[in-house]
Amino acid sequence: MTESANSRLIYISGGSRSGKSRYAELRAVQLPGPRTYIATCPAIDAEMDERIARHRLQREKYDWLTLEEPLELARVLGECQDSSVVLVDCLTLWINNLLYRAQQNNKEISEEDITTLCTEVAVAARQGKRTIIFVTNELGMGLVPADPVSRLYRDLVGRCNQTIVGLADEAVFVVSGCPIFLKGDVKK
Repeated sequence: MTESANSRLIYISGGSRSGKSRYAELRAVQLPGPRTYIATCPAIDAEMDERIARHRLQREKYDWLTLEEPLELARVLGECQDSSVVLVDCLTLWINNLLYRAQQNNKEISEEDITTLCTEVAVAARQGKRTIIFVTNELGMGLVPADPVSRLYRDLVGRCNQTIVGLADEAVFVVSGCPIFLKGDVKK
């Protein structure tokens, strides 16, 4: 993988409402330079519209450039090279969007496909002198899902997480708002 001398990939994971996004945003605003926030969540209903608006408002005080991209992460990472810090929130929704698109097109998506796509995302992230922070959920700590689509989704997210963390410089797991450092430099 081509790597810039100053590129840095940070992987932040945790359960739902663990504080991982808040922790990622705090890490990002501590870094100098222009910041881009890549949101992968599609607006699918009124409640989600409200969440998206609330999140945008929270970011305003830090002068984020927000890009909403549910599918083409590698492309959009390549397009925001002027940012010193890029936060992608979140990979879990990105996988959901990829699975949904595949199903809508009567296609299958495999763990191998996800590995390839995640590697492309990491290669795009490594371009330029910047820090990329990936946020994702840890889904593998609960019950095995009862239906095939849910099991596939869990497996695809697990493969994505393993691929990205394997290519990251730092990995953090957030539990109840507390970061646990798994890989790389210990940062607060």
